[in-house]
Amino acid sequence: MTTPDYYKVLNISPKATQQEIKNAYRRLAKQYHPDTCDKSQTANGDRIVALNHAYEILGDAHQRKQYDLSRDAANYRGIRSAQGTTVRPRQTTETDLDVWLQHIYRPLNQAILKIIKPLEDQIDELAADPFDDDLMATFQTYLEDCQAILDQAQKLFQSLPNPANVARAARDLYYCLNHLGDGLEQLEWFTLNYNEEYLHSGQEMFRRADQFSWQAQEAIAQL
Repeated sequence: MTTPDYYKVLNISPKATQQEIKNAYRRLAKQYHPDTCDKSQTANGDRIVALNHAYEILGDAHQRKQYDLSRDAANYRGIRSAQGTTVRPRQTTETDLDVWLQHIYRPLNQAILKIIKPLEDQIDELAADPFDDDLMATFQTYLEDCQAILDQAQKLFQSLPNPANVARAARDLYYCLNHLGDGLEQLEWFTLNYNEEYLHSGQEMFRRADQFSWQAQEAIAQL
């Protein structure tokens, strides 16, 4: 089976920038969404599937590079790299508990709160009209801010090894940060294709992250 030309699917040039690819996908996803299609236009499920698959490949710089390299190969079936997280082994050197709590744990808690707390209000505001460009832009700005906070939080978490007696709390913080990353990814997909399944999935990831955050706090309180 011949691999489709993903650039044609998104109606863009092979020289398009990543931002142009993102804009094209969002425009077409909105155009073919069942809630925005003209009454004379039948929502095409296959078209939505094709758009999603094209963006999965071209929207990721690494996958796009692999696709471009293999574009003319007759048997190319699409290459999708697994974006797994490699856990760096922790150092065995013990870090003083007070230092870890002050420089790692407390700043992480503040960062997590800044990400999780505004979500429901942001969604409520967007619910007025998800297809309004201004409202969506505000929500996207929130997601971008959250991603920046999360990136810094992950670097901070890895900057010092945790003492052995807070291993449980460190584990829960690790899971919390991972779920926030997954949640932001799902919410970003929603801003592109308006599929509410991604919105609900993102909310669920945030809920689990919040649970892990509370478990970490309980573990610290029991020291």
